[in-house]
Amino acid sequence: MMPILYSYRRCPYAMRARMALKYSGIQFEHREIVLRDKPKSMLLLSPKATVPVFCVEDLVIDQSLDIMRWALDQSDPDGWKTVDEQAAQSWIEKNDGPFKKRLDQYKYPNRYPELDQGEVLSEALDLMLKPMEDALQSDQYLLGNRMTWVDIAIFPFIRQFSMVNPKSFEEMPFPNTKKWLHDHTQSDLFNAVMDKHPAWIDSDSEIKKT
Repeated sequence: MMPILYSYRRCPYAMRARMALKYSGIQFEHREIVLRDKPKSMLLLSPKATVPVFCVEDLVIDQSLDIMRWALDQSDPDGWKTVDEQAAQSWIEKNDGPFKKRLDQYKYPNRYPELDQGEVLSEALDLMLKPMEDALQSDQYLLGNRMTWVDIAIFPFIRQFSMVNPKSFEEMPFPNTKKWLHDHTQSDLFNAVMDKHPAWIDSDSEIKKT
């Protein structure tokens, strides 16, 4: 049976999972969800009700980084896994933790009326954009001069940040980060996982099977 991925096109967590699966050559059935009407088959597999959810035989993986790791364990033609683990963990913890929190506050200011948006933006820049610019000053990628899974894991969140206010982002003094982002955005890998899919609708038999 072909593996199944429940996904949402614009979700950065789902993006990095799709990119890793594509890179590793994993064939899967893409099930695009509607956020306000999530399929029951997905909820039965993963009650946390967020994407991505990957199901292969009896294995259910509902964390994007775990999906990436699983995919790379199957096939890693360019050595994405060969990294300084401590440095990789540092980038990921910063991105998925405090930066993601600031990103949400920056993207949805109406949800956080008590916050000073200037401070939110300043903290986001200090957390990720400035350290990235420093890292990319001498190297093409975050952990050196070759792509690793860390670049792919972080890219969708920086892309989302850049799209909140494109004019403001364009004026920011981060030329190396902008080039890194542009290269990822224009890559065959990214564009291969951004096709639009119709919303998945469960059948009765699908729910019973799950």
